[in-house]
Formats: sequence, C-alpha cells, structure tokens
Amino acid sequence: MFFLPLYHNLTGAKCLVVGAGTTALRKLRWLVRAGAEIDVVATSVSDAVRDLERDGKITITVSPFHPAHVQPDHVLVVSATNDTATNKAVHAAALSHKALVNCVDDPTLCTFIFPSIVDRHPIVVAVSSMGYAPTLARVVRGWIEQRLPPNLGRLADLAQPLRAVVKRTIPTIEQRMRFWERLFRSSAAEQAMAGDVDAASSTAQQALDSRESEQGSVALVGAGPGDPELITLKGLRLIQQADVILYDKLANSELLNYARRDANLVDVGKRGPKPGSPPTRPDSRANQQQNINQLLIEHAQAGSNVVRLKGGDPFIYGRGGEELEAVLTAELDVIVVPGITAALGAASSAGIPLTYRNLSQSVRFVTGHRVENAVNLDWPELGRPDQTLVIYMGLVGLEPILAAMRKHGCEPERPAALIENATLAEQRVIVGNVANLASLARDARVDGPSVVIIGNVVALKGLPDA
Repeated sequence: MFFLPLYHNLTGAKCLVVGAGTTALRKLRWLVRAGAEIDVVATSVSDAVRDLERDGKITITVSPFHPAHVQPDHVLVVSATNDTATNKAVHAAALSHKALVNCVDDPTLCTFIFPSIVDRHPIVVAVSSMGYAPTLARVVRGWIEQRLPPNLGRLADLAQPLRAVVKRTIPTIEQRMRFWERLFRSSAAEQAMAGDVDAASSTAQQALDSRESEQGSVALVGAGPGDPELITLKGLRLIQQADVILYDKLANSELLNYARRDANLVDVGKRGPKPGSPPTRPDSRANQQQNINQLLIEHAQAGSNVVRLKGGDPFIYGRGGEELEAVLTAELDVIVVPGITAALGAASSAGIPLTYRNLSQSVRFVTGHRVENAVNLDWPELGRPDQTLVIYMGLVGLEPILAAMRKHGCEPERPAALIENATLAEQRVIVGNVANLASLARDARVDGPSVVIIGNVVALKGLPDA
C-alpha cells in the first residue's frame, strides 16, 4: 500500500476525532496546529483533552460513536480508539460522506495516515513507513531532527521577501537556483538562524548586488578531540554543505564521510616531530601554515564555500587565529565553529576532573614546544600544587619538561597522566607521577596524539582503561 505525501491547508476545515485519550491527543494537537475546526466524540475524556476544550480549541460530545456523528461538512475524520468495531464503523461512515479517514494503527481502514513530523516552521518534514513500522518512522524523524538546525525556518523568513527581487534581477532559473544555494550556505544564513534577520537581509542584498564577482566563504570548524560523534551539529551541517574541505591529521577522517560526493577534500595536515626525530624539517611549520592560509583564500575567492576542519577547537593551539586573520584581511566572509578541545575531551574520557574542590581551583593550558620545537614554557607558576596543568603537544619534549618542573619545585610524586588518542577506541591512559611518567610513556611506545595532565586531580581518575 502506497500513501502519497501531501500537505493540506486545514485552516477552518471541519474535522472529527473519535476518542479522547493519549493517542487522540497527539492527533488533536496537530489538527489544532493546522487551524482546523474540531469536533470530538468520546465516551471518556482525558484531562489534557479537556484542557483543549477549555481553551476553545475543540468541541466535545460525550457519547458512544454513531454514524450520524460524521457530518457532510467533515472533510477529515480520525478514529483514535482501540475498539475494532468502532474503528470499522467510523471508517464506513467517513467513506459514505467522501471524507478522508484515519483509523489509528490500522492502515487497511485509512485513506490517509499521519506521518512523523519534524516541525521547523515553515519548513516541515514528514516521515512515513506507509503504516508498516510507525516506531521506525519516529526513529528516522529523530535522526533528521538531529541534522536540522532548530532555527532553520528563519531561512525561509529570509528568503520570502527576496523571492520577487531575485526573480526580477536574475534572468534564468539555473542562475537563480545557484544564487539561492549559495545564499543558504553563506554568512547570511548563519545570521538569520542566529536571530538577526535584518543583518541577514542586508548581507543577502549585498550578495545579490555583487553576484557578478561572487565569492565563497570560510568556516573554521572544530572537529573535537577525536571521536567523530563529538563534533557540534553546526560543524556537521557545514561539512555537509561545503564545496571544499581542508582537513588536518587531528580531525577524524570519518567526518569526511558526511561531505558531499563532489566536495574537494584537501589534506593539509602539518607533520610534527616524533620522539627521537631530528629537530629540523625541509618545510617549516610556519611555511606550511602560510600555504594553508593561501589555500583558504584562493578557494573562497574562486567562489567555493570552504570548511577548514581542525582537530579540537580552532582557537586552542590550532592556529585558527592566524587563519581567521588571513581570511579577514582578504575581505572574505568567515565564521568560527568551536569544538570540544583536546584537553577537555582527554580529561573527560579518562575520568579526570580538571577542577575539583579543595584540590584544583584553576587550570593552566600550555604547549610543550614552540614552532622551532624548543621547550618554551613559563616555569615559575607551573608547579603550583593547587592547580591542574594540561600540556598540549608535550610528547616529544616530555622528559625535559618534567625534569624542569622538578627543578622548579614540583614534587616528584605529584600525580600525572598521559592520554593518547583521546576519546577514540584505541585510547590509552598512562598514569604515573612527575618523576616517572616520561619513562612509562617511553616503555609503552606512545607515538599518537597525546595530552599530558599534571595535578592532584589525576589521583581521582574515575573511569576504567579502555
């Protein structure tokens, strides 16, 4: 049996619902939302349905169903009872008046069915299993809801007043389609969904006025600490919309599976040193970063919507600030989407609280090496006992870092942990202290992305090792 999806205007339409329990209530709420004029017939009425009557939304007749309850002006009839005989009687009466009829949970007694609905008014998505598996339809609805921004409808609010001027200004259907697709992936769309429709309209008008020299945009997106499910919904949406994705080695490659098939995927991962590697490389990380900045600008200036997918958060030791500055200098649209940082992801996945009453009142984040790979930490306060120290990129220089901490007063027995491949299935947590963590990491042959946490909170580690 195939049910054709249709959207009906029920404003002021006469509808009949038989039943007034929980199932009927779900149908009634949608009919009320549609502006229908609703009659209800039931032998017993739930409090929630009575509330609708008190609000003037429905009219209730307390009575067993009789075919005469279906009137010639009822355009839609719903039977929400668990009584087969009643449902059959409702079905027959509705057909006699040529009204659409739905008997809940019995597709054979339906000329229409209620889909599972995702409501982002005026964007409405209907999901149906054709009556085969209603629960599956609800599950699929949940998947779709996770993908659609809560304020998606504001894009329609942005587009509606522009439709006439776009049609008047842009001559062909194909050109208009390209304009709308670009607009809905632009900074104007982000402004609209953030609630600033006036600014969005201004940006959209500028895009329309300057469409002869169309430029793309750049989004700096934090991919999170490793587990692809830890990306934000906004970041995932931008990945799905991108023309070009520049990704680094710390962004989980599984996220690229969400990209469009025609998207240009560019690996721009900088290759850092490994333990025991020489201190110099043919191409410095500064030069590599300049190349990435230039790629962002070139692709956006060519009209592409570009996502720069970065591990963790773009602005925490990710050089996102330099990329932002370069893109703004080129006068391109840019947005920044934060991500769960490597430190927060590592600590949480290892069961180590970064702050804890009476143990750690502050957290300090430092990097274990400079661009030139030399240890360059501000030592005087790093060894304070009442704080947590988190070291990014500390694996290569771990031994001299810990030696320097001891030299500057940090007690050797202070707890310390190294989390390798944080939040991933292959995560490893090595727990020791300032005196022995470097040797423990060496013995374990750690060579993956790692975060080091030093402080008394490490002793509180509350999760078992993966």
